[in-house]
Amino acid sequence: MLPSRQTVIPSLVRVKPHALDRMGVYAKRHAFEQVLLLVSKDLDERIVSRVTKAFATERIHLLERIDVASGSFEAAVELFEHAAPKADAIVGLGGGKALDVAKYLSHLARLPYLAVPTSLSNDGICSPQSSLTVSGKRRSLPSTMPFGVIIDTAVCLGAPEVLWHSGIGDIVAKLTAVADWKLAFHANGTAVDDFAALLSDASVYQFLGRPIRDLEGTKLLGTALMLNGIAMSICGSSRPASGSEHLISHALDHLSARPRLHGLQVGVASYLVSRLQGENTDSIAQAFITTGFWQSIIRDPFLRAEWLDAIKMAPTIKDDFYTVLSSRDCLPEVAEMLKSDALLRACFV
Repeated sequence: MLPSRQTVIPSLVRVKPHALDRMGVYAKRHAFEQVLLLVSKDLDERIVSRVTKAFATERIHLLERIDVASGSFEAAVELFEHAAPKADAIVGLGGGKALDVAKYLSHLARLPYLAVPTSLSNDGICSPQSSLTVSGKRRSLPSTMPFGVIIDTAVCLGAPEVLWHSGIGDIVAKLTAVADWKLAFHANGTAVDDFAALLSDASVYQFLGRPIRDLEGTKLLGTALMLNGIAMSICGSSRPASGSEHLISHALDHLSARPRLHGLQVGVASYLVSRLQGENTDSIAQAFITTGFWQSIIRDPFLRAEWLDAIKMAPTIKDDFYTVLSSRDCLPEVAEMLKSDALLRACFV
């Protein structure tokens, strides 16, 4: 008999302009009468007021608004102890820290979670994990998938362009992640969930078919990032979304004097890894040229020495996680790429 696995996916999904102004309507439809709102510290108050007004219009009681400055496990536990008991749902509004704390808080409290990102910089919107610090060290903790994902495309389009580029870097990483997953199958029999891999690939190519920074492009990017979270939930693994390019980024987070946005690190690592894998390089390069991704990196280039150290460390980040970096000593190849590849050379000092 095949093992059973329950896949949890969002029941409420809105990806459109002015979705923020209908938050009260969405809450009322699902009988959420009392909500707890977690907001990114320093988020534009005009955005927050649109959400609170939407709740007030539909007579949804806002139990408390909490500004999240620390994306930590300890902060989530403290909130669980004093803020969550009376809520029908927990809403995370803003960027990564607020969304991750809200997601983990909802997991602890066993309450529905509504993810309301105001930028599209990574795939954490709908992943079954929360990226939090535990005693100051970054960890990925199992979390409940969102009950709802509300992406106001007009708001996300208005976010700084570098966040758009970060999201693009994280979405193309799925190409190298799936390639690594298949390498792991052939090397040591790591099971591949074909549907999760297909969903991950399809979401990327849907965006790459129209990688334009407008409302429609924002909708495509937001949908792709959300579907990759669902792909991880389907197979119970990060494999559809995370491979050697993420290991390199994790290593940089440990080693770098100034780690950059996750998606920027992952994007450059994806191009580099695609060359090691011998596939998807042209697609990634063209996407980065079309969207101006390379320019974001060139304006604030990486340090070559840090990246070489990260390549060395990356295969040790996760036990039993086979990738192209496990297949051979890739450091000499990477060192040569950073010198000879014109696109990469422009990204480093």
